[in-house]
Amino acid sequence: MKNPSKILLHKKSKTLELIFEGSSHHLTAEFLRVHSPSAEVKGHGPGQETLVHSKINVGIKDLKATGNYGLTIIFDDGHDSGIYSWRYLNELAINYDTLWQIYLDRLSSADQSRDPHTSVIQFSP
Repeated sequence: MKNPSKILLHKKSKTLELIFEGSSHHLTAEFLRVHSPSAEVKGHGPGQETLVHSKINVGIKDLKATGNYGLTIIFDDGHDSGIYSWRYLNELAINYDTLWQIYLDRLSSADQSRDPHTSVIQFSP
């Protein structure tokens, strides 16, 4: 996996633009935050993942290169752990639509919301 040829942080739109081999991919800060490779989100093994919710307003405060293999993303909610390898960022970019839908389905199943100011209550028919 090659490194991206360009990385652009668009603070106003809260997106990270990655250009891999001429293809541009825009990943939202919220998407990156809820798919953090950190142990806090991924856990320490299968089945230990945490469903991160209420991050619709999160932004990216800063980016730091981590060696030649990835980025550390510092989010404005204080989360700054987990290294986003070039391979992982490429996988997130390529599978964005599928991963986003899986996340939305998981939120719905857990009666959670993307918005920290919204509570979800379901009534049985």
